[in-house]
Amino acid sequence: MKEIKPAILFFIVFTILCGGVYPAVVTSIAHAVFPKQAKGSFITDKSGREIGSALIGQPFSDARYFWPRPSATTDFGYNPMTSGGSNSGPTNPDFLKTVGDRVKSLHDTGITGNIPADLVEASASGLDPHITPEAAKVQVPRVAKARGMTMEELKKLVDARTEDRQLGFLGEQRVNVLELNLELDKLSR
Repeated sequence: MKEIKPAILFFIVFTILCGGVYPAVVTSIAHAVFPKQAKGSFITDKSGREIGSALIGQPFSDARYFWPRPSATTDFGYNPMTSGGSNSGPTNPDFLKTVGDRVKSLHDTGITGNIPADLVEASASGLDPHITPEAAKVQVPRVAKARGMTMEELKKLVDARTEDRQLGFLGEQRVNVLELNLELDKLSR
């Protein structure tokens, strides 16, 4: 009985500290230091209506738009409630079939040559909003044809929307697909 009282007190104190105080402090700091990100990095249209988040991928299948990475989320693509990858390894027959089907599908749309992996493999979260600049550039001919734009215009747009590595050395160069497509809509109006 002597050990139970301190254990219960310890449990209550650390529940309050770790479950209440710490999250409140971290959330407050996040809102102060990174206000846009802490609120979801929402992207709005001209009227102020939220149309997406810069942090979560969205499906695009129209030939007039750049396409994102495939999503491995269940129910429907880019569902943040079921975030997760397929957990299939590179020797899994289902994974190989899925990737093969995606490659064939992209070739059927007119994309030629090597297809970057991020156009046929889902990210670990299934929600990645970015593709590599190479993945955007292989789509340029299709988008140019669908929109009646020159490939040079689109290549410049992809280059302009390419984000560098964070802090110059973290991650890879990337292109946010939603932001690229919104910029594309502005150009072709």
